[in-house]
Amino acid sequence: MTVTTPAPDAPALDPADAATYASWFACLAEPTRVRLLHAIASRPGTSSVGELADSLGIGQPTVSHHLRKLADVGFVTLAKEGTSTRVAVNPACCTGLPHAADAVMGMVAARPCCPGDLPDDVTVRAMEPGDMDAVRRIFAEGIATGEATFETEVPDAATLDATWLADHRWVAEIDGAVVGWAAAGRVSNREVYSGVAETSLYVDEAERGRGVGKALIHRQVTEADRQGLWTLQCSVFPENKAGLALHHSAGFRTLGVRERIARHRGRWRDTVLLERRRPDGEVCGGRD
Repeated sequence: MTVTTPAPDAPALDPADAATYASWFACLAEPTRVRLLHAIASRPGTSSVGELADSLGIGQPTVSHHLRKLADVGFVTLAKEGTSTRVAVNPACCTGLPHAADAVMGMVAARPCCPGDLPDDVTVRAMEPGDMDAVRRIFAEGIATGEATFETEVPDAATLDATWLADHRWVAEIDGAVVGWAAAGRVSNREVYSGVAETSLYVDEAERGRGVGKALIHRQVTEADRQGLWTLQCSVFPENKAGLALHHSAGFRTLGVRERIARHRGRWRDTVLLERRRPDGEVCGGRD
């Protein structure tokens, strides 16, 4: 993906979220609790207080005290079985705690639905068969930069048509000329992944900086929400700062960096794996 767009300002952290995260971090400010949480999360199933005390070399009264603190903020669950207490990690904490750290560090923050301030002179419409020559030309420009894709040659029209979902391919126009495109393809033929798609977006090199990428990704994510795609994912080279910023402005979050994932033009390259989830019960609105 090759676009040029400034990075959006990060929204302020919600005070309620900040208070919640502060209580979590305060709970973990005690090393014994960190050791306990690690021991519980690393074990399959549940553990007894006695088992945890023995494994960590800590007295049972001390373990019970710290378990109550961990349970108070929701890191663990405590269940009585006869005269003993069984302890398990709260599954929500396995994602909630890493998310809290990312939010505080500005990695995810309060993710927007999609970019605003769309350009008035850019029109986005469904891709038609007659657009393929322009689409492939713009794709070739992206390949030539070396910072947009691992592809080294533009796939033929038939391959692209078979790869992309019919209702999730778009072109942007300025004065009737195609200046960019966006498309999405399924990541798997398995039914359980029917709402998960891999996205691509390219902009004509002569039209970058005019908001074409914003207009395209706005249409891409809002239509994905309306048409039942619940997860969009893509990989972007870490050097492509504009591409990363654009995706973050559309609600994508960084899942991680895939180090040395493939060789490209004679050297190992990393990619940033990004994902956007459709909020439950919500559909983003906005201008078509």
